[in-house]
Amino acid sequence: MATHSYDINDLKRLMERLRDPAYGCPWDLQQSYQSIAPFTLEECLELIDALEQHDYGHVEEELGDLLFQIIFYAQLGKEDGWFDFDSVVARITDKLIRRHPHVFHEGQLEGVIEEHSSLESIKANWERGKSLERAQRAQMSVMDDIPTTLSALARAQKLQKRAATVGFDFADDEAVSAQLASEIEELRQATLTEKAVEIENELGDVLFTVVNMARHLKVDSEAALRKANRRFEGRVRAAETAARGEDSELEWEDSDRLDERWKEAKRKERTNHDL
Repeated sequence: MATHSYDINDLKRLMERLRDPAYGCPWDLQQSYQSIAPFTLEECLELIDALEQHDYGHVEEELGDLLFQIIFYAQLGKEDGWFDFDSVVARITDKLIRRHPHVFHEGQLEGVIEEHSSLESIKANWERGKSLERAQRAQMSVMDDIPTTLSALARAQKLQKRAATVGFDFADDEAVSAQLASEIEELRQATLTEKAVEIENELGDVLFTVVNMARHLKVDSEAALRKANRRFEGRVRAAETAARGEDSELEWEDSDRLDERWKEAKRKERTNHDL
Protein backbone atom coordinates (compact mmCIF):
# COMPACT_ATOMS: atom_id res chain seq x y z
CA MET A 1 0.00 0.00 0.00
CA ALA A 2 1.31 3.43 -0.99
CA THR A 3 2.41 5.69 1.87
CA HIS A 4 2.07 8.88 -0.21
CA SER A 5 -0.65 10.17 -2.51
CA TYR A 6 0.75 10.20 -6.04
CA ASP A 7 -0.99 10.49 -9.42
CA ILE A 8 -0.11 9.70 -13.02
CA ASN A 9 1.76 12.98 -13.42
CA ASP A 10 4.04 12.03 -10.54
CA LEU A 11 4.79 8.71 -12.22
CA LYS A 12 5.59 10.47 -15.50
CA ARG A 13 7.90 12.84 -13.62
CA LEU A 14 9.58 9.92 -11.87
CA MET A 15 10.30 8.39 -15.29
CA GLU A 16 11.79 11.66 -16.50
CA ARG A 17 14.03 11.72 -13.43
CA LEU A 18 15.18 8.16 -14.02
CA ARG A 19 16.10 9.03 -17.62
CA ASP A 20 17.76 12.36 -16.77
CA PRO A 21 21.13 12.30 -18.62
CA ALA A 22 22.96 14.01 -15.76
CA TYR A 23 21.29 12.74 -12.60
CA GLY A 24 19.25 9.71 -13.66
CA CYS A 25 19.66 5.98 -13.04
CA PRO A 26 22.55 4.42 -15.05
CA TRP A 27 20.54 1.25 -15.68
CA ASP A 28 17.41 3.06 -16.89
CA LEU A 29 19.52 5.30 -19.12
CA GLN A 30 20.93 2.25 -20.91
CA GLN A 31 17.53 0.80 -21.80
CA SER A 32 15.82 0.79 -25.19
CA TYR A 33 12.43 -0.35 -26.54
CA GLN A 34 13.93 -3.72 -27.33
CA SER A 35 15.76 -4.24 -24.04
CA ILE A 36 12.70 -3.69 -21.85
CA ALA A 37 10.33 -5.75 -24.05
CA PRO A 38 11.12 -9.01 -22.19
CA PHE A 39 10.29 -7.29 -18.89
CA THR A 40 6.96 -6.16 -20.32
CA LEU A 41 6.06 -9.72 -21.26
CA GLU A 42 7.09 -10.93 -17.81
CA GLU A 43 4.92 -8.30 -16.11
CA CYS A 44 1.93 -9.27 -18.26
CA LEU A 45 2.32 -12.91 -17.33
CA GLU A 46 2.69 -12.07 -13.64
CA LEU A 47 -0.50 -10.01 -13.80
CA ILE A 48 -2.40 -12.86 -15.47
CA ASP A 49 -1.13 -15.30 -12.84
CA ALA A 50 -2.30 -13.02 -10.01
CA LEU A 51 -5.72 -12.65 -11.66
CA GLU A 52 -6.16 -16.38 -12.08
CA GLN A 53 -5.12 -16.94 -8.46
CA HIS A 54 -7.69 -14.31 -7.35
CA ASP A 55 -4.85 -12.59 -5.49
CA TYR A 56 -6.25 -9.09 -5.90
CA GLY A 57 -3.77 -7.41 -3.58
CA HIS A 58 -1.06 -8.74 -5.85
CA VAL A 59 -3.10 -7.67 -8.89
CA GLU A 60 -2.81 -4.05 -7.75
CA GLU A 61 0.97 -4.39 -7.55
CA GLU A 62 1.25 -6.08 -10.95
CA LEU A 63 -0.96 -3.45 -12.58
CA GLY A 64 1.44 -0.83 -11.25
CA ASP A 65 4.41 -2.73 -12.67
CA LEU A 66 2.70 -2.98 -16.06
CA LEU A 67 1.76 0.71 -15.99
CA PHE A 68 5.40 1.56 -15.35
CA GLN A 69 6.32 -0.36 -18.50
CA ILE A 70 3.91 1.82 -20.48
CA ILE A 71 5.33 4.97 -18.89
CA PHE A 72 8.85 3.76 -19.80
CA TYR A 73 7.96 3.27 -23.48
CA ALA A 74 6.17 6.64 -23.51
CA GLN A 75 9.27 8.36 -22.14
CA LEU A 76 11.45 6.73 -24.81
CA GLY A 77 8.97 7.82 -27.47
CA LYS A 78 8.97 11.37 -26.11
CA GLU A 79 12.77 11.51 -26.17
CA ASP A 80 12.78 10.30 -29.79
CA GLY A 81 9.97 12.65 -30.83
CA TRP A 82 7.62 9.84 -31.92
CA PHE A 83 4.93 9.89 -29.23
CA ASP A 84 4.42 10.52 -25.52
CA PHE A 85 2.05 9.31 -22.81
CA ASP A 86 -0.61 11.89 -23.61
CA SER A 87 -0.60 11.02 -27.32
CA VAL A 88 -0.88 7.32 -26.43
CA VAL A 89 -3.92 8.08 -24.25
CA ALA A 90 -5.46 10.27 -26.96
CA ARG A 91 -5.00 7.62 -29.63
CA ILE A 92 -6.51 4.74 -27.66
CA THR A 93 -9.42 6.92 -26.50
CA ASP A 94 -10.15 8.01 -30.07
CA LYS A 95 -9.95 4.42 -31.34
CA LEU A 96 -12.27 3.05 -28.67
CA ILE A 97 -14.84 5.78 -29.30
CA ARG A 98 -14.77 4.88 -33.03
CA ARG A 99 -15.15 1.18 -32.25
CA HIS A 100 -18.16 1.77 -29.96
CA PRO A 101 -20.62 3.70 -32.14
CA HIS A 102 -23.41 1.96 -30.20
CA VAL A 103 -22.30 3.80 -27.03
CA PHE A 104 -20.91 7.19 -28.10
CA HIS A 105 -23.50 9.22 -30.03
CA GLU A 106 -21.95 11.00 -33.03
CA GLY A 107 -18.48 9.99 -31.83
CA GLN A 108 -18.66 12.19 -28.75
CA LEU A 109 -17.28 10.98 -25.41
CA GLU A 110 -20.41 12.17 -23.55
CA GLY A 111 -22.80 11.40 -26.40
CA VAL A 112 -25.44 8.90 -25.20
CA ILE A 113 -27.34 6.34 -27.28
CA GLU A 114 -30.32 5.11 -25.30
CA GLU A 115 -31.31 2.05 -27.34
CA HIS A 116 -29.26 -1.10 -26.72
CA SER A 117 -27.50 -2.97 -29.53
CA SER A 118 -27.31 -6.75 -29.77
CA LEU A 119 -24.03 -8.51 -29.02
CA GLU A 120 -23.99 -9.82 -32.59
CA SER A 121 -24.18 -6.34 -34.10
CA ILE A 122 -21.57 -5.05 -31.64
CA LYS A 123 -19.12 -7.79 -32.64
CA ALA A 124 -19.82 -7.17 -36.32
CA ASN A 125 -19.18 -3.43 -35.93
CA TRP A 126 -15.99 -4.14 -33.97
CA GLU A 127 -14.60 -6.39 -36.70
CA ARG A 128 -15.71 -3.94 -39.40
CA GLY A 129 -13.86 -1.16 -37.64
CA LYS A 130 -10.71 -3.24 -37.33
CA SER A 131 -10.94 -4.18 -41.03
CA LEU A 132 -11.12 -0.50 -42.00
CA GLU A 133 -8.10 0.25 -39.82
CA ARG A 134 -6.14 -2.58 -41.48
CA ALA A 135 -7.10 -1.25 -44.91
CA GLN A 136 -5.89 2.23 -43.94
CA ARG A 137 -2.54 0.64 -43.03
CA ALA A 138 -2.48 -1.16 -46.41
CA GLN A 139 -2.96 -4.50 -44.66
CA MET A 140 -5.29 -6.29 -47.05
CA SER A 141 -5.31 -9.82 -45.61
CA VAL A 142 -7.52 -10.86 -42.72
CA MET A 143 -4.37 -12.53 -41.38
CA ASP A 144 -2.46 -9.24 -41.17
CA ASP A 145 -1.41 -7.64 -37.86
CA ILE A 146 -1.62 -10.83 -35.78
CA PRO A 147 1.61 -10.66 -33.74
CA THR A 148 4.10 -13.44 -34.37
CA THR A 149 5.36 -12.99 -30.81
CA LEU A 150 2.16 -14.38 -29.30
CA SER A 151 2.48 -17.82 -27.76
CA ALA A 152 1.67 -20.60 -30.22
CA LEU A 153 -1.65 -21.40 -28.50
CA ALA A 154 -2.77 -17.77 -28.33
CA ARG A 155 -1.76 -17.10 -31.94
CA ALA A 156 -3.56 -20.23 -33.18
CA GLN A 157 -6.71 -19.05 -31.42
CA LYS A 158 -6.33 -15.56 -32.89
CA LEU A 159 -5.73 -16.89 -36.42
CA GLN A 160 -8.79 -19.13 -36.20
CA LYS A 161 -11.00 -16.37 -34.83
CA ARG A 162 -9.91 -13.99 -37.58
CA ALA A 163 -10.40 -16.62 -40.32
CA ALA A 164 -13.89 -17.31 -39.00
CA THR A 165 -14.89 -13.73 -39.83
CA VAL A 166 -14.57 -14.56 -43.55
CA GLY A 167 -16.23 -17.98 -43.33
CA PHE A 168 -13.24 -20.26 -42.72
CA ASP A 169 -14.65 -22.14 -39.74
CA PHE A 170 -16.29 -25.38 -38.67
CA ALA A 171 -20.07 -25.49 -38.67
CA ASP A 172 -20.37 -26.72 -35.07
CA ASP A 173 -18.66 -28.60 -32.22
CA GLU A 174 -19.36 -31.98 -33.81
CA ALA A 175 -17.55 -30.96 -36.98
CA VAL A 176 -14.50 -29.97 -34.92
CA SER A 177 -14.66 -33.29 -33.02
CA ALA A 178 -14.71 -35.21 -36.30
CA GLN A 179 -11.72 -33.23 -37.56
CA LEU A 180 -9.84 -33.88 -34.31
CA ALA A 181 -10.45 -37.62 -34.63
CA SER A 182 -9.18 -37.45 -38.22
CA GLU A 183 -6.05 -35.54 -37.21
CA ILE A 184 -5.29 -38.02 -34.40
CA GLU A 185 -5.56 -40.89 -36.88
CA GLU A 186 -3.19 -39.09 -39.26
CA LEU A 187 -0.76 -38.66 -36.37
CA ARG A 188 -0.99 -42.38 -35.60
CA GLN A 189 -0.24 -43.18 -39.24
CA ALA A 190 2.71 -40.77 -39.20
CA THR A 191 4.21 -42.47 -36.16
CA LEU A 192 4.30 -45.70 -38.16
CA THR A 193 6.54 -44.03 -40.75
CA GLU A 194 9.01 -42.95 -38.01
CA LYS A 195 9.65 -39.79 -40.05
CA ALA A 196 10.29 -36.97 -37.59
CA VAL A 197 9.06 -34.18 -39.89
CA GLU A 198 5.77 -35.94 -40.64
CA ILE A 199 5.20 -36.70 -36.97
CA GLU A 200 5.87 -33.09 -36.01
CA ASN A 201 3.52 -31.78 -38.72
CA GLU A 202 0.69 -34.11 -37.77
CA LEU A 203 1.12 -33.41 -34.07
CA GLY A 204 0.96 -29.69 -34.87
CA ASP A 205 -2.31 -30.27 -36.73
CA VAL A 206 -3.71 -32.11 -33.69
CA LEU A 207 -2.76 -29.26 -31.37
CA PHE A 208 -4.17 -26.67 -33.79
CA THR A 209 -7.46 -28.56 -33.94
CA VAL A 210 -7.59 -28.84 -30.13
CA VAL A 211 -7.32 -25.04 -30.01
CA ASN A 212 -10.19 -24.89 -32.51
CA MET A 213 -12.23 -27.14 -30.22
CA ALA A 214 -11.48 -24.84 -27.28
CA ARG A 215 -12.58 -21.82 -29.29
CA HIS A 216 -15.87 -23.46 -30.27
CA LEU A 217 -16.47 -24.39 -26.64
CA LYS A 218 -15.75 -20.74 -25.70
CA VAL A 219 -12.69 -21.78 -23.66
CA ASP A 220 -9.45 -19.81 -23.79
CA SER A 221 -6.85 -22.44 -24.65
CA GLU A 222 -4.00 -20.55 -22.95
CA ALA A 223 -5.94 -20.21 -19.70
CA ALA A 224 -7.07 -23.84 -19.84
CA LEU A 225 -3.52 -25.10 -20.29
CA ARG A 226 -2.18 -22.83 -17.54
CA LYS A 227 -4.78 -24.25 -15.15
CA ALA A 228 -3.95 -27.79 -16.26
CA ASN A 229 -0.28 -27.04 -15.57
CA ARG A 230 -1.16 -25.86 -12.06
CA ARG A 231 -3.25 -28.97 -11.40
CA PHE A 232 -0.44 -31.22 -12.60
CA GLU A 233 2.13 -29.36 -10.51
CA GLY A 234 -0.12 -29.50 -7.45
CA ARG A 235 -0.70 -33.24 -7.80
CA VAL A 236 3.01 -34.01 -8.15
CA ARG A 237 3.78 -31.86 -5.11
CA ALA A 238 1.03 -33.60 -3.14
CA ALA A 239 2.40 -37.01 -4.15
CA GLU A 240 5.91 -35.96 -3.09
CA THR A 241 4.63 -34.77 0.28
CA ALA A 242 2.67 -37.98 0.83
CA ALA A 243 5.67 -40.12 -0.07
CA ARG A 244 8.01 -38.24 2.24
CA GLY A 245 5.45 -38.60 5.01
CA GLU A 246 6.04 -42.33 4.64
CA ASP A 247 9.84 -41.95 4.52
CA SER A 248 9.82 -42.60 0.78
CA GLU A 249 10.62 -40.73 -2.44
CA LEU A 250 8.71 -40.91 -5.72
CA GLU A 251 11.75 -42.14 -7.63
CA TRP A 252 11.99 -45.17 -5.33
CA GLU A 253 8.45 -46.34 -6.03
CA ASP A 254 7.11 -48.55 -8.81
CA SER A 255 4.50 -47.50 -11.38
CA ASP A 256 1.58 -49.04 -9.47
CA ARG A 257 2.41 -47.09 -6.31
CA LEU A 258 2.89 -43.89 -8.32
CA ASP A 259 -0.50 -44.43 -9.93
CA GLU A 260 -2.09 -44.80 -6.49
CA ARG A 261 -0.47 -41.60 -5.29
CA TRP A 262 -1.65 -39.75 -8.42
CA LYS A 263 -5.24 -40.88 -7.89
CA GLU A 264 -5.09 -39.93 -4.22
CA ALA A 265 -3.76 -36.49 -5.10
CA LYS A 266 -6.66 -36.02 -7.54
CA ARG A 267 -9.17 -37.09 -4.89
CA LYS A 268 -7.77 -34.58 -2.41
CA GLU A 269 -7.80 -31.89 -5.08
CA ARG A 270 -11.51 -32.49 -5.76
CA THR A 271 -12.28 -32.52 -2.02
CA ASN A 272 -10.47 -29.22 -1.50
CA HIS A 273 -12.24 -27.75 -4.53
CA ASP A 274 -15.65 -28.79 -3.19
CA LEU A 275 -14.84 -27.10 0.12
